[in-house]
Amino acid sequence: MRPESKINTAETREKIWTRDFVFICLANFFVFFGFQMTLPTLPLFVKELGGSDQLVGIVVGIFTFSALIFRPYAGHALESKGRGFVYMVGLAVFVLSVGAYAFIASIVLLFIIRIVQGIGWGLSTTAGGTIATDIIPPARRGEGMGYFGLSGNLALAFGPALGLTLVGIISFSELFLICAALGLVAFLIASRIRYRKVDYSEHKTTTVKFDIFEKTALQPSVLLFFITATFGGIATFLPIYAIEKNVEGIQLYFLVYAIFLMISRTFSGQIYDRKGHLYVFLPGTILIFIAMLLLAWLPSTVALLIAAGLYGLGFGSVQPALQAWSVEKAPAHRKGMANATFYSFFDLGIGIGAIAFGQLAYFLGYGSIYIVSAGSVMLSIMLYIYLYMRAKRRT
Repeated sequence: MRPESKINTAETREKIWTRDFVFICLANFFVFFGFQMTLPTLPLFVKELGGSDQLVGIVVGIFTFSALIFRPYAGHALESKGRGFVYMVGLAVFVLSVGAYAFIASIVLLFIIRIVQGIGWGLSTTAGGTIATDIIPPARRGEGMGYFGLSGNLALAFGPALGLTLVGIISFSELFLICAALGLVAFLIASRIRYRKVDYSEHKTTTVKFDIFEKTALQPSVLLFFITATFGGIATFLPIYAIEKNVEGIQLYFLVYAIFLMISRTFSGQIYDRKGHLYVFLPGTILIFIAMLLLAWLPSTVALLIAAGLYGLGFGSVQPALQAWSVEKAPAHRKGMANATFYSFFDLGIGIGAIAFGQLAYFLGYGSIYIVSAGSVMLSIMLYIYLYMRAKRRT
């Protein structure tokens, strides 16, 4: 390659908003839009089918555990079969499974389709994060992952509120078909992305059978686990909890949450790139902790919306920072597995949270969910301080 070609390539790679980055953000937006519309409406669908709070938690949890099981496979397949193959297969499975919800009339069938949807979600989200990592310049990874996450947050700004609104106007079947159509749009956009070719490295001779995580991504992923457990309690039970407390504005909760989450994404990634995760993680988790205490109290709509804003600022800062931390130290041929590890702990937190909180709500009421969630966030803060101090002593 001529010297001037190298210079031009370097200049091009320093840009974040390239053609392929725009496409991966758009595809991510539409698949998340379809997913977010089902997030607060599926618990209501389970209730309509005659399910209890415990069954609501299991329906949410079984989805995340299904995604969790397939993420390690997705991580290996990204390096062996290619980014495009994994992403397109995952999106196709997601579209078919969400469309199948329109024809379900029993909880047993819902369990089965939720497992299938979890497979598609595990493949597509692991691939999407890895594709974004490929495209973003390493020096701007925190900023770029913030923008990539912003595409999902835009969907979050409108998806849950629109889903809850449409449930009062159209049937669940029509709602699920709309969600599947949004996933199909993501599939069509994804077909236009130019994916990185498979790197046939000698490092791939390692045994796959027991290779289910990337060790360099474990610390941020474990921290994420304690935080996303809180999200399982919010997404699964907050709409029902608000009705019980006679607090209006649950549609506005998701909108306010997403707006503040998007605001945080505009600056938190740059702070991470310049100063590191210390200046992002601790302020973000403290905001999440306060939000959980407000939800446990929940005296009014005002408190609900303040909690939404605090949670949005906190989670929007912490999540992309932890994801950038997860992939930055991984070898080039292990970026896919690093993302798989990160999303596996993301799923594990939501899944365990949803199932455990379902049992907790059954015995102690919905308010107890958010007290325990605050404790989970505090555990994450304490673990982070321990890891940070240990790293400082070593250096």
